[in-house]
Amino acid sequence: MKSNLITKMTLCGLMLSGVYASAQKNNLQVDVAKTVTKIQPTMYGVFFEDINFAADGGLYAEMIKNRSFEFLFPMMGWQEPNSDRHKLNEKSGIANVIQYSQKGTNHNYCRVTINDASGYELINEGFRGMGIKKDLKYNLTLKASKISGNISKIKFQFIDKNNKVLGETSVVPTSNDWSNYSAQLTSSATEAKAKLKITFEGNGVIDLDNISLFPEDTWVGRKNGLRKDLVQLLYDLKPGFLRFPGGCIVEGRTLAERYQWKKSVGNVEDRETAVNRWNMEFSHRPAPDYFQSFGLGFFEYFQLSEDIGASPLPILSCGMACQFNTGQLVPMDQIDPYVQDALDLIEFANGDATTAWGKVRADMGHPKPFNLKFIGVGNEQWGPDYIERFKVFQKAIKAKYPNITIVSGTGPFPDGDFYDYGMKELKKLNAEIVDEHYYKDPAWFRKNVTRYDNYDRKGPKIFAGEYAAQSVAIASPENKNNWECAFSEAAFMTGMERNAEVVQLTSYAPLLAHVEGWQWTPDMIWFNNLQSYGTPNYYVQKLFSNNKGTDLINITKDGKAVTGQNDLFASAVKDVNSKEVILKIVNANAASQNVSIDLKGAKLESKGIAVILKGDGINDENSFDAPTKISPKESEFKVSGNKVQYDFPAYSVTVLKIKMK
Repeated sequence: MKSNLITKMTLCGLMLSGVYASAQKNNLQVDVAKTVTKIQPTMYGVFFEDINFAADGGLYAEMIKNRSFEFLFPMMGWQEPNSDRHKLNEKSGIANVIQYSQKGTNHNYCRVTINDASGYELINEGFRGMGIKKDLKYNLTLKASKISGNISKIKFQFIDKNNKVLGETSVVPTSNDWSNYSAQLTSSATEAKAKLKITFEGNGVIDLDNISLFPEDTWVGRKNGLRKDLVQLLYDLKPGFLRFPGGCIVEGRTLAERYQWKKSVGNVEDRETAVNRWNMEFSHRPAPDYFQSFGLGFFEYFQLSEDIGASPLPILSCGMACQFNTGQLVPMDQIDPYVQDALDLIEFANGDATTAWGKVRADMGHPKPFNLKFIGVGNEQWGPDYIERFKVFQKAIKAKYPNITIVSGTGPFPDGDFYDYGMKELKKLNAEIVDEHYYKDPAWFRKNVTRYDNYDRKGPKIFAGEYAAQSVAIASPENKNNWECAFSEAAFMTGMERNAEVVQLTSYAPLLAHVEGWQWTPDMIWFNNLQSYGTPNYYVQKLFSNNKGTDLINITKDGKAVTGQNDLFASAVKDVNSKEVILKIVNANAASQNVSIDLKGAKLESKGIAVILKGDGINDENSFDAPTKISPKESEFKVSGNKVQYDFPAYSVTVLKIKMK
């Protein structure tokens, strides 16, 4: 009996000492009074690239695919189910694309010959269908020219897969000259896969061009604007910057296919359609119908930046095509036009209406400058050819615009020969900000949380321009936006935030993906024609960006940064505007962990707000059926004087916010 009692007492003592040791083990200290460095307003931003149907078919709300008949196959996106092509013995009608010019930007129009109006239909399939919502209005515009005959009306109808009419309108063509027409459809039902059917009254020949259809309900009600739900998700992030238009799309597979910003401004109908470089890049996801109308161009990117409160960060070609493709180089004695493009872009953004490019902006409806502060030279270029070209850009930009901050690249990888060479040479050039990209497995992000702890404080600042944990492998179509990827990124983000003296801009990539039109996974926001949702990765970004604070402060364990001891990762800031202490804690352990936190240097309120993000398992994902399965949940917690005792759930990201008195 005595023996059993001793055994029980010993076990009890061991258990108590284990609990005590555990409590001691997870004791963190926060120095609220001492500011380590200021957090930049640009610390957390968004990176937009036109991949995964992110622009046409996505953010840009145009519903007609190939509206100007300018695709490589000019009738792509258009169907003629009853045309003369299919019924050799009947004469209903036929559409033929006419190339009227090889110059300029808009080369084609569509000539429709109607022999039997009761039998001919011209149908646009949209971008994997058209998403229409019951009782909402859709604005139609087109150009038309009557050539011959007695065509008295053009009828436009939303139809579903069974040819049921879901909305109808018409225009009356009156002129033999090219004329603009407009009308409005109201949808009688909600349908994700609608199409637009065009029929005619009367027979004859008529030319059509620029057939365009937009929801009336766009972001801030802007005519022919952006898709409201997608911009709302970006706005809710409170991003510090918007990087655009890419990404590899800046470079092009060849120099001829590079993104040329000057072709993306001015009248929308005068912008030249171009092939999207992602349309055939991956054999696992070919998209031969993926083109760029540039309706979402540089003016609209600047406007979007302004709308969501973000600093614009455009990236321009440095005269090198994608080195994973052709690697084509512009000769150094022919690089001046590329440099001039950069100088002209700064004038477009910041010049007054008396300057050539400032006038273009003002004429587009924005007389006020866009207040551009950053410009990027090249995307993922590497090697001596890049450094040689960067020098020329740097010299020219700084000579004319000394206050513009230039972002340079270190190549596509966060380490290795390309990176080492690029960083060494850029340091010699006193580069201001270097853009680093990390597409690695989740474990890499947790292991590399100390990446910037010993980084040269006198070297260039860091832009973590593209990063995302890959659940399978880089560019694998099987990658998932699962919870392990998201909390591993959060762990890495605590390391970037802890080193805010060096890391001054960060953005997840890619941003957007159409569920039926993607080329690359994982992606931060998924959408179909009617719905969109943020992934767990989105909510991690939102937690950090919405709680970035103004001043970095220290959170430590035994005097050292919290970088994975006991699978805990942490960073801390204070916000002098909201008078809050904000702690970000990631528990990457399979068990919950009780943590004692001592906060010194400030008087605190007796209650705080905890914002918790967690999944039931590491493979959990959000979906259209469960879009907020993993999303932030708020609760209150007690503050005892200057101490907080908190249970951090297994596999969780938690933000603790405490008001200062």
